[in-house]
Amino acid sequence: MLRLWKWYQNCLSTHPVKTQVISSGFIWGFGDIAAQTVTHYTAKPLHLQITDKNKDKDEELKINWRRVGCTALFGLGFVGPVGHFWYEGLDRIIKVRLKLQQNSFRFVASKVAADGIIFGPLDLLVFFTYMGFASGKTSAQVKEDVKRDFLPALILEGGIWPIVQVANFRFVPVQYQLLYVNLFCLLDSCFLSWIEQQEDAPWKQWFKTILPSKK
Repeated sequence: MLRLWKWYQNCLSTHPVKTQVISSGFIWGFGDIAAQTVTHYTAKPLHLQITDKNKDKDEELKINWRRVGCTALFGLGFVGPVGHFWYEGLDRIIKVRLKLQQNSFRFVASKVAADGIIFGPLDLLVFFTYMGFASGKTSAQVKEDVKRDFLPALILEGGIWPIVQVANFRFVPVQYQLLYVNLFCLLDSCFLSWIEQQEDAPWKQWFKTILPSKK
């Protein structure tokens, strides 16, 4: 394990962007396998009256490798490159332009606020939109799915990610911050999959009442 970590550090110092991109793709792909597993065993059966034979057949876990590939591509094409330049750029702006002392309260708080206001919502919006189109849905269907899932996910994650990012920006060197975030995304992908699985659940409908209705 130590040798693997040293190898990763060497790759990161030699090819930072490429290493972040490839590791993000791998982690997000693995995360989707975990998400499909969690979704399979937590999903409610669609039909209550089925034979034991069909029930056993339905309960067999079959990984959707096309979805795994699409999710890995999201890590490769968006999270890896955008995340790399986001964390590097954010650190530079806070230290150089705002001239805040590293690891001070204002330094960490400014990073957490910027990440929660800018990168967090953008990441969710791109994720739900991309996964919708990748699964073959129409523009209208993707729009409805985003309207249904974006706000609940943003609010629920808003209570978790700031805590994760406080530790990230306070203790983790900037070159490892995306890796730290991606490892937590293993859990986050399970959560987002669960959000999508809930479809039009009553608790999601409550969130729609917050939004102003069109007349």
